[in-house]
Amino acid sequence: MQRYDIILAGGGAAGLSLACQLVHSPLCERSILIVDQDTKEQDDHTWCFWADQPTLFDEIISRSWDRLRVAGEGFTKTLDLGSYRYNMIRGSEFYRFARRVLSAHPNVEFVQGHVERIDDGNEDARVWVDGKAFDGSWVFDSLFRWSQLSHSVARYHALQQQFKGWEIETPAAAFDPQVATFLDFRTPQRHGLRFMYLLPLSDHQALLEYVLCAADSTSREACEGALRAYLDGVLGLATYRIVRVEQGISPLTDRPFPRRTGRHVMAIGINGGMIKPSTGYAFMRIQQDSAAIVRSLVEHEHPYHVPRGPRRYRYFDAVMLDILERHGEWVAPILVALFRHNAAPRVLRFLDEAATPGENLVMVPSLPPRLLLQSARTIGVLGRI
Repeated sequence: MQRYDIILAGGGAAGLSLACQLVHSPLCERSILIVDQDTKEQDDHTWCFWADQPTLFDEIISRSWDRLRVAGEGFTKTLDLGSYRYNMIRGSEFYRFARRVLSAHPNVEFVQGHVERIDDGNEDARVWVDGKAFDGSWVFDSLFRWSQLSHSVARYHALQQQFKGWEIETPAAAFDPQVATFLDFRTPQRHGLRFMYLLPLSDHQALLEYVLCAADSTSREACEGALRAYLDGVLGLATYRIVRVEQGISPLTDRPFPRRTGRHVMAIGINGGMIKPSTGYAFMRIQQDSAAIVRSLVEHEHPYHVPRGPRRYRYFDAVMLDILERHGEWVAPILVALFRHNAAPRVLRFLDEAATPGENLVMVPSLPPRLLLQSARTIGVLGRI
């Protein structure tokens, strides 16, 4: 039987971020085991986030912008982010960097294998990996399973955020590398919310993502058709080369995710509710949560003393999901109105759950009053927050 101070079930963004926080803390000499069935070598994912503070991963930010564009039918606005920067990190760079940092610590080990189950005990927890057992004083579980949402659909909202992305290259200069397109709603809106975002890597290269938020996923062919239509009809690009493809699906739900799932087991990452329900962003929430877990371990000798955040933001998320679920065509105008009538830093603080109550009041009038009251009544009856 092998025993560790800390076991991370899952070596994705959440597991590796927490491990990196640990080795940069007073707990740097604790024995750590990271288990994942994937080698994490493919460049199949991109993380984007806005921040006004440094992170552990600033060294591998591949592109950063201080201006963002929001566009809709008859509306375009370029936003000055103030002290914020909108950053992009490639998945392959993140995995290589994290493993390089962690491999410098002899107390950190990696095991490739399938986590079959986690058994909680009185003194520690046991992780079963392909029939082999590993014991840990603390186990952090980032292995999200879609089946977790099935039993709570009736009471809570449970939607999907699906994305399909192409990194493209054009023969002639076609992009402004200084401005990233954050939200572009000039794509057909039906059965939920759909938008594009465009991250220019140079004047000849860009990452274009088609994002849709709905109850059900859309076929690959439909997503690719939307990308082609946007490139041709909106950007006027008929000639381009696709150099990389990425895709994925994330849950958008106001279902509460239990953090403490055992005496010695804690859920992290998507499994711990770190995806912002109304936006789908998770990277910075994972970084903040990882830092809070480490502080709790240092100051309280357990990981569970982490802030949950103001309750009002759970209400705002529930309202947005309710509108998205029942009146998806209203979401694009709501988001356009937020950026039309407010400075970008204020909106980003609101989306970060860091705005003051006064700033929150400024945001509320951007929601259609009738839908706001109807959604509030529905959420109150069902006890969704």
